[in-house]
Amino acid sequence: MPSKWRMELGKTLVVTRGLDNCLFVYPIAEWKKITDKIGELPLGQADTRSFNRFFLSGAVEVEVDSVGRILVPDFLKDFGQLDSKVVLAGIHNRVEIWDEERWETYKKEIEEQADDLAEKLGEIGVL
Repeated sequence: MPSKWRMELGKTLVVTRGLDNCLFVYPIAEWKKITDKIGELPLGQADTRSFNRFFLSGAVEVEVDSVGRILVPDFLKDFGQLDSKVVLAGIHNRVEIWDEERWETYKKEIEEQADDLAEKLGEIGVL
């Protein structure tokens, strides 16, 4: 983790399966907020149960060492298809870990869609 992020993130983080085959990394306090919200979702809905299993069952607490490294378990490395080089992307309340090659491909696709995405956000009053 970059030194400028370490103060905000803290020494203990939660790493879990993210969307788009990246990994999500949360500070403990942020993870608690998310799990509290997820816990309020109706258990009777199959989509809710499936997402809970996907997101929560892969969550692991990790410690940040003195130089900012974390140890990502093999099953999460496999999920994220992490090779030798990774990219850390700071996204609002989390950090995403991407395989460098996959990040470049994804970033290019999103940059090509930026105008359409902005239009959709404008429709809901965000932009």
